[in-house]
Amino acid sequence: MSTERNDARCLGLIGGLGPGATVHYYRALIAAIEKRGRVPRLLIAHADVNRVRALAEDKKLEELARYLCGLIESTAAGGAEITAIVAVTPHICAAELTRLSPLPLIDMVSEVAEAIRLRGLKRVALFGTRSTVESRMFGRLGVDVVMPKPDEVDFIHNTYLDVLYDRSTPAQIDRLREQARTLIGRDGAESVLLAGTDLSMVFDEASAGFPTIDCAHVHIDAIVRRLLG
Repeated sequence: MSTERNDARCLGLIGGLGPGATVHYYRALIAAIEKRGRVPRLLIAHADVNRVRALAEDKKLEELARYLCGLIESTAAGGAEITAIVAVTPHICAAELTRLSPLPLIDMVSEVAEAIRLRGLKRVALFGTRSTVESRMFGRLGVDVVMPKPDEVDFIHNTYLDVLYDRSTPAQIDRLREQARTLIGRDGAESVLLAGTDLSMVFDEASAGFPTIDCAHVHIDAIVRRLLG
């Protein structure tokens, strides 16, 4: 009788950024892996979202990487073989974290950059935190990133935080759609990246009403491929 296991590699997922995003990843990963007839295996380390956001806003990339690395080490001690982070903003320290991490990091930015390349896009805009929008983290991979006006960056950032803390209103979300259309019509963006996992719970590529790439969806697909490969 065969003793071959029918499970996936063990994932060390860095969550808590915020809790809703963690649940979104957990549910999507479990569903995708079970759909392929495999047994999910994962550990979740809960990060302090306020600490991560403060370090990112202060551009303390080395300190942020060390903090995240400590969480990854805890999942590695529990048997994790590969790691991923359930938020876009912490990926601003991906280069520093990759050097420190005891586990291979499934880098969301690299995966989204590949999705952009496959779609033939050359100019995009971002919806996410101020740190994400202003970091131009996708631009470092050869994509022309539209920079909104300062007041627009503030609006996008504040709306994202309201979504994160479950206090956003339908009017804010409608205005966010209008902002996307402005970045496309005025600034020539070919698509707007949903560069914040909590936004994926507000609208997706089918329901957004504007050309978009759901970064969390792209990342989750990549994680599943790596876990089952």
